[in-house]
Amino acid sequence: MKRTITLLVTLLFIFSGFSQDFFNTDFDNRKEYIILTNPTIWNIKTIQYLSNALLLDVPTKKMKFVGVYYDEQNYDFGETKKYIEDNNLKNFFLHEIKGELNEDNLFRNNEVSVQLKKVFDNSIGVFFFGGPDIPPGVYEEENTTSVVTDPERHYFETTFLFHLLGSSRNENFIAYLEDNANYMVTGFCLGMQTMNIATGGTLIQDIPSEVYGVETPEATVKLERENLHRNYWQKIVKDTLLMGINLHTIKFTDHPFFTKGVNVSKNQNPRVYSSHHQAVDELGKGMVVTAVSSDGKIIEGLAHNKYQNVFAVQFHPEVSALYEDMYLLKFNPEDTPMSYYDIIGKQGVKFHEKYWEFISEILR
Repeated sequence: MKRTITLLVTLLFIFSGFSQDFFNTDFDNRKEYIILTNPTIWNIKTIQYLSNALLLDVPTKKMKFVGVYYDEQNYDFGETKKYIEDNNLKNFFLHEIKGELNEDNLFRNNEVSVQLKKVFDNSIGVFFFGGPDIPPGVYEEENTTSVVTDPERHYFETTFLFHLLGSSRNENFIAYLEDNANYMVTGFCLGMQTMNIATGGTLIQDIPSEVYGVETPEATVKLERENLHRNYWQKIVKDTLLMGINLHTIKFTDHPFFTKGVNVSKNQNPRVYSSHHQAVDELGKGMVVTAVSSDGKIIEGLAHNKYQNVFAVQFHPEVSALYEDMYLLKFNPEDTPMSYYDIIGKQGVKFHEKYWEFISEILR
């Protein structure tokens, strides 16, 4: 009998330790928790890399990561659970959100509101990662060129950001950050786009056609390379060495986010990893522009004019190949293959390192 009880207690401990209902368990509230939305294996590996490389430099004995996701998303988060278990990752946990979400109930209290408040009350910040196109109906537009593959993910992340920041779509709603203005909210690529539409903004659904008036890949690649935000050569020629992205320069606006916050020179034009065909159009409530593309036509960075630790970028500073001299690829079929690390150069690497220093300091 004693052996049976011991076994049951052990199994209960193992189950609770890797529960996908973390904030409803008897978790250690002396720790500080950082939220990761869409915690796929890839995104968990990304945070592991950034932590191990001390780019995301936070005390892991004190701070833990909790992947929070919506149960209707088009991804099997059981695979993430297995990855955490198999690799004995003691700093990563999972929490599943359940409830009805659709385009009609995102900008108000809904079936996930209480759950989101619990996540917010027990964490210090949240990351929103890149991904596919947002359903245009979320920002009250018809779908013209958006390719929507996982609408439920977007419903969840949109309503999460709405609850955190508020929105012009519901002026009566009191944002969660009113209770904790120091809470960090940041995102990359899709994360920035979602932040904008959650606060009431809209998107350009296709940069080449809507901004530059070109409709085909052949016409698109004739634009200046600095004006391309992903690689359209892949749709024209077959070459296994072609990168699917572009590495182009950005420039900072007069907003002090990058110059005083990240502490980089206003005149610096770092090269960044870009992989998107959509972009911010009309700004959401509280959003201000911190960076733009080299021609000024595409918004590359946003910050909040009220909550100082809310900011996002259209590019991908989280990609490991930016920090190591890894595989060699090319943008144009005629290019000499190079690593991302070499393409962005020392100035670009330093910029990205400083960006992560800034995030780390906020979380610490």
